[in-house]
Amino acid sequence: MEQLDQLVQQAAADFAAATDSTQLEQAKARYLGKAGSLTERLKSLGRLEPEARREAGGAINAAKAAIEAELEARREALREAALLAQLASEALDVTLPGRGSTQGGLHPVSRTLERVEQLFASIGFVVADGPEIETDWHNFTALNTPENHPARSMHDTFYLEGHEDVLLRTHTSPVQVRAMQAHVERHKHLEAMPDIRVIAPGRVFRVDSDATHSPMFHQVEGLWVGEKVSFADLKGVVADFLRRFFETDDLQVRFRPSFFPFTEPSAEIDVAFMSGALEGRWLEIAGCGVVHPNVLRSGGIDPERYTGFAFGMGPDRLTMLRYGVNDLRLFFEGDLRFLSQFR
Repeated sequence: MEQLDQLVQQAAADFAAATDSTQLEQAKARYLGKAGSLTERLKSLGRLEPEARREAGGAINAAKAAIEAELEARREALREAALLAQLASEALDVTLPGRGSTQGGLHPVSRTLERVEQLFASIGFVVADGPEIETDWHNFTALNTPENHPARSMHDTFYLEGHEDVLLRTHTSPVQVRAMQAHVERHKHLEAMPDIRVIAPGRVFRVDSDATHSPMFHQVEGLWVGEKVSFADLKGVVADFLRRFFETDDLQVRFRPSFFPFTEPSAEIDVAFMSGALEGRWLEIAGCGVVHPNVLRSGGIDPERYTGFAFGMGPDRLTMLRYGVNDLRLFFEGDLRFLSQFR
């Protein structure tokens, strides 16, 4: 018995000296392993007489229970020590100042779109929306685009595979057709239809990419249809918008004859700033014209009674001019060094 008591004390001392679980398991093996001191004593019981075997077996089992208790106590102590060490290493100093968070901001093109919408809303235009995946009829046919027009070619337009009459819209003009149809349906019970005044901002897609073009870009198209709407109204609305957008009266606006299938007559809109880096240089800013009668008919409107004008401009181009950016691709590369300037 005295030898077993000494064995328990020695095991307890070896367990206490272990500083990690690996050392503890090695110490355990010396006493409780297959060749451990206590295991060897258990194996020797078979050589004893029955009476002596019972007495020695009880003593050995008691010693084994004591050693296992010491082992489990040391395991628990090591677990607590490891947890305390982890908590200490991960502790937060609540007296330190908080870490600052980066201030986000709108994308510069989003800023421009918001500004355009606000300016046109101030003169009675509402925002209209439509799908980015369009039918050929809404995107081309309803807008008086001939069957052989280059824009219908695969090298200019993204068509959906397996669907020859479905495509990614090349402009937001289809929204104008949808807006006219919805307006007519909404007011079909009235003898005289109220004016339609909408702008259609959104993303459009064309097969084009360079410093001033992107396969995905933005457009804002406007439409005003009523009984006495004329080209003079168009000139007034567009000129007023451009002066308010650029926040200066120090610019000239020029309407240059052009051609679009969906307007007749049609014009390109140019601006020239009278001061600054672009002083005296004419820049094309938009296209416009009187809505073609065929387009009015596609929208369900009688061209003998109603007239209208439409215009289309690129918010990306407006953003480049407003902020002095010379490469359109910078807006879509996701470089935070560039975008953070506009926060």
